Amino acid sequence: MRHLRALCAIDDAGSLHRAARQLGVAQPTLSAQLSRIEQALGGRLFVRERTGCRPTPLGRTVLGRARPLVADMRTLVRETRAAAAGGDSRLRVGSTASRALAGWLRRLRRPGLEPALQMDVSANELLRRVADGQLDVAFVHEVEGSPLRVPEGLRLRVLVEREPQFVMLPADHPAAAGGVVRLADLAEDRWMVDPTVDGEWDGVHRMLRAVGLNPRVLHGDYHTAASLVATGEVVTVCQPSSRSRPDLAVRRLAGDPLGVRLLLAARTRDRLDAAYPALEEAYWEVARESCAYREWLEDTGPLPAPSPPPLTPGTAVPGTGRPALTPSR
Repeated sequence: MRHLRALCAIDDAGSLHRAARQLGVAQPTLSAQLSRIEQALGGRLFVRERTGCRPTPLGRTVLGRARPLVADMRTLVRETRAAAAGGDSRLRVGSTASRALAGWLRRLRRPGLEPALQMDVSANELLRRVADGQLDVAFVHEVEGSPLRVPEGLRLRVLVEREPQFVMLPADHPAAAGGVVRLADLAEDRWMVDPTVDGEWDGVHRMLRAVGLNPRVLHGDYHTAASLVATGEVVTVCQPSSRSRPDLAVRRLAGDPLGVRLLLAARTRDRLDAAYPALEEAYWEVARESCAYREWLEDTGPLPAPSPPPLTPGTAVPGTGRPALTPSR
């Protein structure tokens, strides 16, 4: 295990010098250790260059097997120490951006259990961290038409099958006067999209192209987007739970042309079952707080009933482009 940790440290740091500092050993010691590992495995794992180290094809194969083992050992040590101390281990939570996060973490927290949060704009990256043992659960969204890459063995549970995406626009925009906005009413506006969010740009592009629009687009994060919307520079898609402010408005898009699927992922059914109820409560709490989303929910029917049993990845559903989800065993 010490050798595997050293290999992961070299790959993460990108150089023997930085990895040695992280591991608290001398660089010649780490270099000699790497040579012994490569000799035992029968091939070079890293190419040494002036700018650092990069893994060889054999190295990438070894690292792919090593990382889950190292992560599992960390989890084992942490949970064992927590059990010996009479307390629970920390719950490592991952999530893409959501207004439900605060309520979810608050509901998960209890004596002996303190959730630790890692956020990322990439749902695929969060799913990989769950599969590698770096996270216990992850709350992610899948943009319509852009299926996520779900690692083998993950358990999934659908929170919302199709959450409509709304639009955020300046409060004094003519289209903000009503409760529903047509895309044609935004034909002259610049749009802002975060290209680092998995599937987001593709989804927005398909939505606009479907009605014959080819607007000017700025790329940037959604925190910046809200500031630019407020000053009249751009419009942008947003989650329906977003709330209007005096300087910006959140409105439903006519026909609900863009949706996302909200998922909770874990490696075990126990983890999934333990984290899901708190997430469900937190999500519908913020949904009711948003006037625009609450009106949409009232128009489309009552709030959803409790979800069916946990799900696991399956084959693609014909005609949808989405992975099917079948009851877990």
